[in-house]
Amino acid sequence: MAPCADAANLAARPGDGTLLSTPAPLLEAFEVLFEAEGLPSYLLPFELERIYAGIGFAPLAFYSNFVSSIDGVASLGEGTSAGSVISGRYPADRFLMALLRACADAVVLGAGTLHATPGHLWTPAHVFPQQADTFAGLRRSLGRNPEPKLVVISARGAVDASHVAIQHGALIFTTQRGADVCRHQVPESCEVVVMGEGEAVDLAALIHELRNRNLGVLLTEGGPHLMGELIDRSLVSEAFLTVSPVVAGRAGERRLGMVEGAELLPKRGVWSRLLSARRHGDYLFLRYGLRR
Repeated sequence: MAPCADAANLAARPGDGTLLSTPAPLLEAFEVLFEAEGLPSYLLPFELERIYAGIGFAPLAFYSNFVSSIDGVASLGEGTSAGSVISGRYPADRFLMALLRACADAVVLGAGTLHATPGHLWTPAHVFPQQADTFAGLRRSLGRNPEPKLVVISARGAVDASHVAIQHGALIFTTQRGADVCRHQVPESCEVVVMGEGEAVDLAALIHELRNRNLGVLLTEGGPHLMGELIDRSLVSEAFLTVSPVVAGRAGERRLGMVEGAELLPKRGVWSRLLSARRHGDYLFLRYGLRR
C-alpha cells in the first residue's frame, strides 16, 4: 500500500469520505509596531508583502540576523546549533531568516557556525520551503543569483570539507597558513581566498573583495565571535534580532550573547537606532541601525 499523505493536509470529500489534499495553513502576517521613515524598500511578491509588509536595503549593506532568549542567550555551547533551539523553530522566525537570505548576495559565517550546524544549507528554501518559489522570484527581480553565495571564514583553515554546504560550494576566506591546510581538502565547488598573512583574516579586506565580486548586500548569521569583531571594527551596519519568549539560563556551560570578544561598554558602547519592530505571537522582531 502506498504511504498516506500527512493527515494535517487531508480533508474528506463530502458524501464519499475520499481524502483530498489541502494546502498548508498560511502564515499569519507580522504585526508592525514601528517602522522608521525613509527605509529602502523592495517591490516584494504579494505573499511576502502580505506576511512581512516591506523590506529593503541599500546597494551596499551588511546586516546580521540573530535570535536570542529574553535573558540574552544566543549560543548554547560548543557544537550546538542554538538558533533552532532558542527559537523553537517558530515559523515566523524561519520565514524572516529566509527573507533576509533571499535579499542577500552572500551569507557570511564563521567556521564555528558551520561546524555547529551539520546538514544545513544557507539558502531561503532550506529554512522556509513553503515559499521557495516566491523567494526565488524575489531574487530574480533583484538581479540576484539563484542562491546567495556562502562565505566561510576560518583563519586556521579548519573547514569541514564533508559538510553539505561546503560540497554545495563556498568562498573560503583564510590566512596563508589556513589555505595550506584546507586548499587540497575542500571540493572543487569551493574557492579558497587568502586574506591575511598573519594569524587573522582581514575582515575589511574581505568585504572589499566581496564587493569587487559584485556581492554588495551581505548577511551574517554569526557566530558571536565573528559578530564581535565586525561590530568592534564598525563593519556591520544593521542588526536584526528575534527575541524568543524563552529563558535559557546559565550555569557551568559557557553561553554567549550576540557579541563575544569585544568589550564595548563602558568606554564606547555601540548605541543604535531602532529601524523597525514587529510582533508575531509572543515573539519580537527588531531591526537596528548600528551607529558607527
